[in-house]
Order: sequence, then C-alpha cells, then structure tokens
Amino acid sequence: MSQVKNRFVFKFHSKGAGFLLVVFLHLSCFKSNAQENDKTTLLQKIRITEQETGFSTTDTLYIDLLNRLAVSKRFYNTDSLLLIANKALTHSKDANYPLGECKALLSLGDYHSDKGASKEAIAHYQSAHTIAKSLENHSLNISTQNNLAGEYTYQGDYANALNVYLEALELAEEHEDNTMRSIITENIANLYASQKDYEQALFFYKQVKKINEQLKDPISSAQTFANMGSIYADMGKLEYAMFNANSSIAIFEKEALTDWLAYAYEVKGKIYLKQKKFDWALFWYNQGELLHKTLEDDRGEIDLLNGIAETYLGLKKDSISQQYAIRAFEISTRINFTEGRQKCAKTLYKISKNNKDYATALEYHELFQQLSDTISQVENQKSLALLKTKSEYEHQKTELILENEKELATQRNYVNLALAILLIFIIVTFLVHRSEKVLKTLNEELKVKTTHLEKNEVELKKINETKNKLFSIVAHDLRGPIGAFQGLLNLLRDGEIKNDEFMGFIPKLGHDIDHISFTLNNLLSWGQAQMNGLITKPSIISIDTIVSENIHLLSETATNKSIKLASQLPENTMAWTDGDQIDIVIRNLISNAIKFTPKNGMVTVGALEKTDYWEISVRDTGIGMDQETIDKVFEENSNITTYGTDNEKGTGLGLSLCKEMVEKNNGTIWVDSLPQRGSCFYFTVPKAKKQYKRTG
Repeated sequence: MSQVKNRFVFKFHSKGAGFLLVVFLHLSCFKSNAQENDKTTLLQKIRITEQETGFSTTDTLYIDLLNRLAVSKRFYNTDSLLLIANKALTHSKDANYPLGECKALLSLGDYHSDKGASKEAIAHYQSAHTIAKSLENHSLNISTQNNLAGEYTYQGDYANALNVYLEALELAEEHEDNTMRSIITENIANLYASQKDYEQALFFYKQVKKINEQLKDPISSAQTFANMGSIYADMGKLEYAMFNANSSIAIFEKEALTDWLAYAYEVKGKIYLKQKKFDWALFWYNQGELLHKTLEDDRGEIDLLNGIAETYLGLKKDSISQQYAIRAFEISTRINFTEGRQKCAKTLYKISKNNKDYATALEYHELFQQLSDTISQVENQKSLALLKTKSEYEHQKTELILENEKELATQRNYVNLALAILLIFIIVTFLVHRSEKVLKTLNEELKVKTTHLEKNEVELKKINETKNKLFSIVAHDLRGPIGAFQGLLNLLRDGEIKNDEFMGFIPKLGHDIDHISFTLNNLLSWGQAQMNGLITKPSIISIDTIVSENIHLLSETATNKSIKLASQLPENTMAWTDGDQIDIVIRNLISNAIKFTPKNGMVTVGALEKTDYWEISVRDTGIGMDQETIDKVFEENSNITTYGTDNEKGTGLGLSLCKEMVEKNNGTIWVDSLPQRGSCFYFTVPKAKKQYKRTG
C-alpha cells in the first residue's frame, strides 16, 4: 500500500523565521519558539477573557478560543485536545451555539480517529455534518464531509469514502472553494494510490497542482509535493520522488509544520532505502523520529518505524531492526492497522530466519501470508466498489446535466428570439449610417492603394537591380569557366586532343567546378534573400560538426596552396540556429581565408564560450585589409571583389550574405585586420539552452 498522508483543513499552524533540524536541542527550541508561542498566545487570551468582569462560559468568543486551542493540540497533546474539545462542546450546548458545537465535534472526531476508534470518530463527524448542514455553513459542511471520508478511508471502506469525497468536491466547486477543492482532490488521488493505480492517482495530483497554483499557498503545494514524492518512490521513479520530497521539506521547514515535516523526512528516507543507500536512509528516518518525540501521531509513526526496521535489516543489524519492527507491530495492533502489521510480520520473519529461529520465523511467515490474503481479498472488493461508486456518480451527474440542458434549451430559444429582434434593429441602424461612411472609406482606400503603388515601385527598382547584378555575375564569373569546360569537351569529342591530354586538365576543371558550385550556392541564397527574404528555421546544431565538414570539403583547395586548416573548437559546441545558413557563413569565411592566404599559410577556426552565445572566429595569415576596405566589406550593395593570392575569383556577395544570415540568427559579425598581418572574422550565434527535467 502506498504510504500517503491525507490532507485536512489547515486551521492552525505557526511560522518560524527559519528551521534547521540537526540535533534534538534544535528541535526543542523550534517547538518552544514557534508552535508553543502561538498556543501560549491562545492560552493568554483565554485567561484574560476568564478574568474579565461579567465573564460567562457561554460567551461565543470564549468558545471560539477554546476550539482554536483544541485544534492546535492535535498531534502534540491529545489528552489536552480531548479535555478542551469536551469543554467547548459543553459550553456551546449551554449557550445554544451550534457553530461552536460543530467545531468541537470535529476536534473530538479527530481525537478518536487518531486513536484508531473509527466508530466513535464517524459518529462525531456525522453529528458535526448534520449541524453544518442545518446552519447552511458551506465551509464547515465541506470540512466535515472531508474528515468523514478520511475516516472511511482508514477503515478500508473506500467505496463510502469516494462517495462522500465526490459529494464534498461538487459542493466545493459549486461555491468556488479552491482550498477544499485542492484538499479533497488530493485525498481522492490518495485512494487510487492505495489501490496501486498510480497513473490515475497522478492524474488527480496534476489537477491538484493546477488548483494550488491558483491558491498560491505554499503549505498546500508542499503537502502535495510530499505525497507525490511517496507515490513516485513506490513507482520506482526515484529522481522524481527526490525532487518532490526536497521541495516539500524546504517549505515545511520554513513554515515550521512539524507533523508534515516528519512525514516528508520519512518519504526521503524511503527513497534512499529503495536505492539501498542505508546510511542516508537511516539519517532521514532519524530526523523524522526526532520530530515524532514531540508528536502524538500513531498512524504517522507506524510507517516511520517500519522504514527504520527495514533500513537496519539492510545494514544487517537484525537486533535493532527487530526492536523497531515490534514497536510498529504493537502500535498497528493497538489501532487495528492491518497493513502495518503485515509489513512488520514480513520484517520479523526475515530477522528470525537470519537468526535461525525457524519456529518463530514460521509463525511470522504464516501471519504475513494470512494478512496478505486478507488485504488481497479486501483490495479486490475495494477496487470493484470504487469503480462501481464512481460509475454511479458519473451516471447521476450525466442525467442531471441532460435535464439542465433541456431547461437551458428552452431559455435559449427565448434569448435567440430577443437577439434576432436586436439584430434587426442593429442592421437598420447600420444601413442608415453606412452611406455616410462609404465616401470616407473610398478615400482611405485610395490613399492606401497610392501608398502601395509607391512601395511597389521602390521594390521593383530593387528587384531590377538584383536581376542586373545576377546577370552580371553569371556573365563574368560563371559563363567563362562553363564556356572553357564546354570548349574542352568539344575538342575531346572532335579528336583534337587526346584522352591523356584531357586528363591533364582534370585538376583545373575540378577547381573551376568547385568555384562554380560555391558561387551558385551563394547566388541562390543571396537571390532568395533579396527577392523573397531569408526564412530562418533554428534548431539545435553542432557548430564543431559543421566546421569539421567544411574543413574536409575545402581541404583539397587548401592543400593545393600548402595551407594548413585547423579547428580549435571544443566538442559539443551546441547552438540554437539555422544549420544550413550557418554552414554557408562558415564555408564563405574559410573559403575567403584560403583565397587571401599565401602558400604555406594557416587558417584556424576557434570558438569562445560566452554566457548566452558562442563567439566563432576564422583567423588567417593572409594579406589582410586596410581600414577603407574593412568599412565597406559588409555593405549590402558593396561590389568589392578581388582576386586571391593565386588569382582566385570571387563574386563580391559572400560577406554581405554572411552578415545577413548571421543577423537573421540573432548574431553579429565583424572583422579585425591589418595589411600584411592577416585577418580574423568573428561572428556570434546563440547557445542551445539546456533542457532540465524535475529530478531530486
């Protein structure tokens, strides 16, 4: 059975300035300085009220103080809780004060529930619920139903529990009580967790988290985190379990909520136990055990003692494990907690077997099997009852919705008739005023069309300039190499040159074809950018992979000039950018570096990691540039094109295209250069953001 903790209306808690639990001395200071201070304040108010002239025990303010004090005693001093709640109940009846009587009955129900006296607890909760309904106090009505359903859960009567929970949830939704919606929805999730239906439980927990986001209440969120941590641990999703447990602990420590903090420590111990990290499990279980010294929460202590027993068993300290298992077994027996007895019997069986006390081991094994069979049979009945109850509720709800829809349909017909009359009136009004607006609209359309014509004229001029430049480049930079290649093929076809002579031109032809391909790629990209605009599709890419591919692609060109190409990029240089566009940028920059670097030179590609971006550099030992050339090299309409150190040709498009593509990818590009000292081109690209998952 999943270890989860039911949530109730959080009526009393104390906040401390900070909380660090290391030794018991800190625990004592925490209790006295935080929770005891608030209780002392209530006691002082009660004493002052009792000493006032004309004091009467039937004073409703006095009864309210008693009920608040009774709530604060739960989990800390149950005897005081019983005494104060009975006192508040007596005075409420004498004063004919049903609200005080209802709250006192709730506290008495809590007392009997914590003692394992389910019959008495249910009787008090039902009495409180009857009073709340008669008062038409929706908040108390929902609270009594929630506590009553919780007690049915402890009894194992899940069908009854779910039915009451669903009624309370519907009432909470009707009155937009998000606090109770959060509590009840989570308790329903706990029912499914107890059935090991974890997927359905998590479905409800996700609803709870959405409600908690609206509430912005850290305590509600922390309680949900703690329960989800326990369920994730049972599912074996230990990273998620640790994340939720740590999240809850931080809030419980800040808010000084001892009983829930003890539970969160227990959940963290369970996570380490499942990881077989026994020392760490014992550490967190011990923190919970220290807190339980100040609590009176038998039901919560059973799972803690079971966990400690299992941890010591893992550490092969069987005698200590046996002590804790027997303590848990005795408490489970006293409050009739079958699941607790079952777990303890299993642990005691293992211990007895290790000690070769086979007779005792057999007794515990038979008890474990008996309890397991009982739980298994009960669980099957619970599952069927749970499903049947939910189906009946949904069916009743559906029938009610259908009846409401019929009534709404009749009302909707009247509304539609009224809307039709209103629409006719609006149309008539519109036609009256329409003629006045027609002329104004036509004038505005004329102005817009004139503006569009002027804009189209400017764009047409730019397109014409782009066309002329494309034709010029094709004529001068592509037609020549293509014509030479065509002529050479004609000579081979006509037999004017031999195959051996033709093969001698292969290196030159290969170089020309590479130049044509490179130029065409730049022309296509530039033409698209000028006429249609660049379409950038960023994704996570590896810059070092792109650089390596381009170095391999251009290695033959570099080798022909005895130029060394080197990449100094670290591995996993991941960026968020358009890979195709950055590929063109890197290829242009490396190609230019080779073009303007003399023989026996070097071209180096590097990267410098910044906070949010990578700074990529392409450095050469070439001829460099003067300041006048640097100022013009990135201009959009620049026609700067020069021959390389081996008379390589260029289009003049490369750097302006690089600038446009880098800026489209949210980067910048610049150059540092001195004549005869070489050049270094820099550009930036955004880093790929890491994707985190919620883990402990």
